[in-house]
Amino acid sequence: MTYCTLSDLTARYGARMLVALTDRADIPTGSIHMGVVDRALSDTDAMIDGYLAGRYALPLAAVPVMLTDIAQQIAIWKLHIAAPDPKIEADYKDALRQLRDISAGTIRLSLAGVEPAGTGGSGVVITDRERPLTADNLKGFI
Repeated sequence: MTYCTLSDLTARYGARMLVALTDRADIPTGSIHMGVVDRALSDTDAMIDGYLAGRYALPLAAVPVMLTDIAQQIAIWKLHIAAPDPKIEADYKDALRQLRDISAGTIRLSLAGVEPAGTGGSGVVITDRERPLTADNLKGFI
């Protein structure tokens, strides 16, 4: 499942930026190279799936807007072969923080019924043992 598409990236960052990041041919073509974009998007999807796998059943039936935003921030960072500008770097770090929070359960995605069922072993377990000291045993001491 893909969390964002080329059209999402183009709408957010513009075609000119995507051409500059993906047109890596010896003789530039002046167009967006789909192979480079596809690689960045698949790497982004794998990263997001790694964070979600412990908490949500994959693949998701629908992609929440929050995950699309996170995927765009990660994908544009992955498209840079040199150091990105500070805004893109900050957005990438924020996206990773949000993924860690989703994985930890601090942030919950609005997806009904996709969290895996718990094992039931997370509650308190009390084991009562035979008590060696009873009222009958302690007669004369009390």
